[in-house]
Amino acid sequence: MKIQKSTTRASLKGIGLSILALVLIIIGSLFIPWNMGALPSDHHPVQSYEEAVQSLDRMRAERRAEMNPDCRLQLLTHGRKAHNVIILVHGYTNCPAQFGELGQKFYDLGYNVLISPLPHHGLADRLNDEQGKLTIEELTKYADNMVDLAHGLGERITMMGISGGGVITAWAAQNRSDLDTAIIISPAFGYQQIPTRFTIPVMNFVQIMPDSFEWWDSDLKGNAGPAHAYPRYSKHALAEILRLGFAVQNEALWNSPAARQVIVITNANDPSVNNEMTANVIKRWQKHSANIETYEFPSSLGLAHDLIDPEQPGQRVDIVYPQLIELINQAE
Repeated sequence: MKIQKSTTRASLKGIGLSILALVLIIIGSLFIPWNMGALPSDHHPVQSYEEAVQSLDRMRAERRAEMNPDCRLQLLTHGRKAHNVIILVHGYTNCPAQFGELGQKFYDLGYNVLISPLPHHGLADRLNDEQGKLTIEELTKYADNMVDLAHGLGERITMMGISGGGVITAWAAQNRSDLDTAIIISPAFGYQQIPTRFTIPVMNFVQIMPDSFEWWDSDLKGNAGPAHAYPRYSKHALAEILRLGFAVQNEALWNSPAARQVIVITNANDPSVNNEMTANVIKRWQKHSANIETYEFPSSLGLAHDLIDPEQPGQRVDIVYPQLIELINQAE
């Protein structure tokens, strides 16, 4: 009888240890990004100015009737291939209008300027659910396509992106050796509302849950933000941007960015993105002796997260734009 009880206890102990091990494995897996397959660049640079313009004309015609006129693809060109071309990548839920005024300043400096809406962005229906379809594969394809087209527009290629567009620019910087300068502004590698250590578990959890939409401003709701931007965000779309950010972070562990120069710009007063996670990416790149420069707008300026769009309340583009232009001029 004693032998039987001892065997039973041992068996129960073994089962308990197995369950504990399984629980620990499940908990541990939450802290590893899921669905993170390889995201290699698939690039096919255009061969001429004419080819680039024809491709962009076709892109501009797509879904034209559904687009907010202010959000259609913008191409500011001097009628020929210029020495400099700049690709401006707007943030998630915004559209090319965000960079319209700054793009004009670069055009006046002699640049050809390309500002294209992200997939599922710029629709006239600001309350659409289509933005929730955004995927990491679409974001990398967008980045490749923009750099490919820029080959026909300028000899020296610069890409500048903010927030979600900053993460897209970071991916291009990591993967495109034909990118001369990448300017990454307030990239959304993480969000202020989520502690750094819990960013991966939250991202994984959101991916397996049904999508939901939240107001950027729960008080103003549909009246929030510029009239050309979406007032709501999709949790699935935000998770896809985080996935892309972790893809960049993982690659940065082993490889230097392919771009010839990278400039990372942060805002000490940023209420939205996690600057600590941006700093971690910079450190990884610096370990590879990459050509990295950094600049931070001081908190005393009180800048909002979106420091580009002139229609944002409390905007200080009189300070921000000259500083961005100076940083790019120094990089040339």
